[in-house]
Amino acid sequence: QVQLVESGGGLVQAGGSLTLSCAASGRTFSSLGMAWFRQAPGKEREFVTSISRSGQGILSADSVKGRFTISRDNAKNTMYLKLNSLKPEDTAVYYCAADHRGNYDRNANFYPYWGQGTQVTVSS
Repeated sequence: QVQLVESGGGLVQAGGSLTLSCAASGRTFSSLGMAWFRQAPGKEREFVTSISRSGQGILSADSVKGRFTISRDNAKNTMYLKLNSLKPEDTAVYYCAADHRGNYDRNANFYPYWGQGTQVTVSS
């Protein structure tokens, strides 16, 4: 089992920045493929970005390229998401996800472990 706990969400003005964290426990963190997804009110959950076990492989949605940066610290069992140049359309609950097989795919179905989510609200 893998337990994931997100933190760092909040209310920010458009153009502002936030850093989300996802702390993992239960398995060797460096063996996990990790990802961030988000879900806005009335919309389906969507892929944001993902990172390989080593941190060398990264995938990102076109909507966040150049604005959001994913990273991980395997020594601290923690993944991060730096959100810059935030827009009102970035408002959503952000979830971290993990795959013990090491996949870091865009498809949410690959991830058996999910956090509880953290709210990000961007005001215009």
